[in-house]
Amino acid sequence: MQIELRKDLALQPGTFSAVIAPEKMMVDALNGNADLQRFLFLYISGNYSRILAGLNRSSKNFEVRRSFTAHQLLSTLRESGHTVIFIEHDPSLFDNAMDTIEPIAGALKEAGHESLVILYAPATDRPFSLLARKADRYIEMIPVILDTKPMRTVRAMRQLGKRPAGQMALEV
Repeated sequence: MQIELRKDLALQPGTFSAVIAPEKMMVDALNGNADLQRFLFLYISGNYSRILAGLNRSSKNFEVRRSFTAHQLLSTLRESGHTVIFIEHDPSLFDNAMDTIEPIAGALKEAGHESLVILYAPATDRPFSLLARKADRYIEMIPVILDTKPMRTVRAMRQLGKRPAGQMALEV
């Protein structure tokens, strides 16, 4: 069982992976894997979730838990026996509990010995970076934006013998 984020990039069981990716890309990766329906899947979110509404949750093996504090997150991780543990990072959990980052990172690493553990965030922040230090893999997915028209600088246009449009200098 693996989760393919894109071609030739998959998350393997028995690892703790820290993933930074756009929300749509992560939702597509999770929804695009039919094998996830067969395994015990634990989705942990904090005070809010950005991607839970977009996930296909028709499986009876899909469990959702919310952690409103860092201590609740730590307890949930220690009690978990799921095949896949997906944690949607919420930096507000660590506002007054920066001392819990090290134990939580250790619990993520330990859970990664038996399960596929994914710590997900759409963007990095200090708590995420500290938690990700213990990760087996750190993956940052950047969407490719294709620009249809090439960008020309004034210098490049002059080298081609063309004059850029608009006024370039004040004339007296």
